Amino acid sequence: MALSPRLEVRQSQNLTLTPQLMQSIRLLQLSHLELNAFVDAELLRNPLLDRDDASADAGDALPREKDTEIDPYRDVVDHGGRLESAVSIANGFDTDVANVFPEQTGQDSLSQASAWPQGKGGDFGGEAPDLDQFVSSQTNLADHLSEQVGLLIKDPAERLIARNLVDNLDERGYLTTTCAQIAEQLGTDVAHVEAVLEKVQGCDPVGVFARDLAECLAIQLEDKNRLDPMMAGLLRHLDLVASHDFAQLMRATGADREDILDMLAEIRELDPRPGRAFDGAPIQAVVPDVFVRRGNSGAWQIELNSDILPKVLVNRTYYATVSKKTRDQSEKSFLVDCLQTANWLTKSLDQRAQTILKVASEIVKQQDGFFTYGISHLRPMTLKTVASAIDMHESTVSRVTANKYMATPRGLFEMKYFFTTALTSASGGEDHSAEAVRHRIRQLIDAEKPDAILSDDTIADVLKNEQGIEVARRTVAKYREGMNIPSSVVRRRQKKAQMA
Repeated sequence: MALSPRLEVRQSQNLTLTPQLMQSIRLLQLSHLELNAFVDAELLRNPLLDRDDASADAGDALPREKDTEIDPYRDVVDHGGRLESAVSIANGFDTDVANVFPEQTGQDSLSQASAWPQGKGGDFGGEAPDLDQFVSSQTNLADHLSEQVGLLIKDPAERLIARNLVDNLDERGYLTTTCAQIAEQLGTDVAHVEAVLEKVQGCDPVGVFARDLAECLAIQLEDKNRLDPMMAGLLRHLDLVASHDFAQLMRATGADREDILDMLAEIRELDPRPGRAFDGAPIQAVVPDVFVRRGNSGAWQIELNSDILPKVLVNRTYYATVSKKTRDQSEKSFLVDCLQTANWLTKSLDQRAQTILKVASEIVKQQDGFFTYGISHLRPMTLKTVASAIDMHESTVSRVTANKYMATPRGLFEMKYFFTTALTSASGGEDHSAEAVRHRIRQLIDAEKPDAILSDDTIADVLKNEQGIEVARRTVAKYREGMNIPSSVVRRRQKKAQMA
């Protein structure tokens, strides 16, 4: 057969991911904080988008005494003008300012000199002062220690070393580098750095600038005058303390069991991470995306958290008004693009909410036993199980459940929590969830007695005999270590120490 070029016309179907489709897929996996940030950016960029704020509508429905705009600047200034100064108040009582306002001494003249202007053309350039500028910031660990270093050390060379030590502290207050590295960096000897380190180790909070846990505890004990040779020997064997090996501790320190228990009681009162008191990172509260409640009929009701869902509207009136007056072709193209983007965003937000509700409803349906009886009835469930039930792709279900939380009568759970692997039943019955097995392992360990500690093999046999769960010893060990539960040997020592 001869080869020759030729033209053919073929018809086929394929899926093309347009930019808007890719953006819609991306919206599914965003958390409510990320979604609100995205919507805020679109509101700034697109003039045809308006926020549908129900609270604003409710505020408009309230009766107003006057149909005039309130000037917040004038309101604040008028209120400030009615306040008396500290001097006038003290004169009214026929006494000195220091007797009435001790903290105001020497400040009243300054406050009068910098009084707020009575009009918008005053010293503030037409604006009242921003009160947020006068709120004190939270002091971090580095600033707290730098103030002490400036008072403690006067020599400029030693102060430079001390500030370098401050810069190399982690959030716990521990020194993350060695004295040799600092000496090499600053061009001095190690003894000089160690001498400065010994000085700054007395700073508040006590225990900072330690190089390890033992040194941190030693600094705090020395501050309390409790660092005797026996206690120092105990700090050198913290690994034996962690394993509760009292026999080795008594031989290593030369102390009896009662002395070791007393020293351990003192160590428990110390702070192993002294720098955490200055950890000012804001705590982000987890806000649920879905609420699960028991209805009056006994069935589970699933409801989206509408308070965290952004609500936007397309301002078609504004579009019609502007498009009539626009003659430039580029401006018309811009308006059409903004209209298409606004329509897409409103449709995508609605589709995202419906998809989350659909997936959450199927999760509640699959895990009805968990919501009714607890974690012991948590069923094994995969993404494919949910995707097949609601006729979606597994990747869509994975994106929907990412960074989403569900508030239930049994607590707040991430939606991915309900997807667990299955463990085969020894009796050939229904498979068991890995999370339910972990819960049962923890129950068995919490209920064990000091003279009857369960080994991993024993736990595996109990699971097989009681619940028909076919699980290997190494699987029990993996689950136990994942829950930060020590081995049977360490648990036996711990429970014996608690009984002593």
